Amino acid sequence: MRILIVEDDETLADGLTVGLRLAGFTPEQVATCADARQALAQNGFAGVVLDLMLPDGSGLEILAELRATGSRLPVLLLSALDEVCDRIAGLDAGADDYLGKPFDLNELGARLRAILRRGEGRAAAELSWNGLVVDPSRMRGRRDGSDITFSQREFVILTALMERPGAILDKAALEERLYGWQEGVESNTVEVHVHKLRAKLGADFIETVRGLGYRLAGP
Repeated sequence: MRILIVEDDETLADGLTVGLRLAGFTPEQVATCADARQALAQNGFAGVVLDLMLPDGSGLEILAELRATGSRLPVLLLSALDEVCDRIAGLDAGADDYLGKPFDLNELGARLRAILRRGEGRAAAELSWNGLVVDPSRMRGRRDGSDITFSQREFVILTALMERPGAILDKAALEERLYGWQEGVESNTVEVHVHKLRAKLGADFIETVRGLGYRLAGP
């Protein structure tokens, strides 16, 4: 899932980017309110990790603007301001979660997965389809008692399909999950990774709908 990181501390932002990428997300980072607005205008993000204190304003301004438009985009606030009153203010302003600095990257990943799951209307942490159970926290699958490992990009494509079983996702939608908004797109990446997934899960696990895209084959 594409996650926008709005954080002006370059070292922290780089660490967040690396950590979230290893956790199976596709992170993009910006450092100011202005750049955050530009990035959010591109759409396509599944969630936002938002610092409160930014060079050109407060993250609460970005949050207020999102909620004023009716956006339900999941937002996790990060801040060195971690008094109870600060957390209450952030949550009452429309944030889905609030994490004080310093924090543990594994906890951040777990909190992100939780708010994204709620946003999708799912209660269970795992995804399942046709005998395959996928654990997003480990980027691993389990089928017929055997563990299956996936590369980061294989995992992104697979979970995109498993989050919407039966729906057809076109190549552009899958590319949007794989790449950040500032990255160039490799022309055959989706086809390559779908081929690799079929080699691991069976040729009939992912169906090609000619001219439209891909979907999970029926159970």
